[in-house]
Amino acid sequence: MLVERGLQRMNVEIVSEAYAIAANYLRRAGALPDTLVTDERLLKIIVQLFQHGEFNKIRLANKAIAEFEAAFEADAFA
Repeated sequence: MLVERGLQRMNVEIVSEAYAIAANYLRRAGALPDTLVTDERLLKIIVQLFQHGEFNKIRLANKAIAEFEAAFEADAFA
């Protein structure tokens, strides 16, 4: 039971740190509004990457940024 709690805490920390890194970059790039509201699309991308085995917060953030920007550009041209 304690191991499961420790793993869950670590999962939340990794995902939240990756989100903070990616959101900060995207806000500075102008792709996200400068608010404290969590962007559900970005969070969903990070959680999916994490569930597929990416546990490094920097790689998570970088891959999420790339996917978010690709979706953002696709929406802009649609």
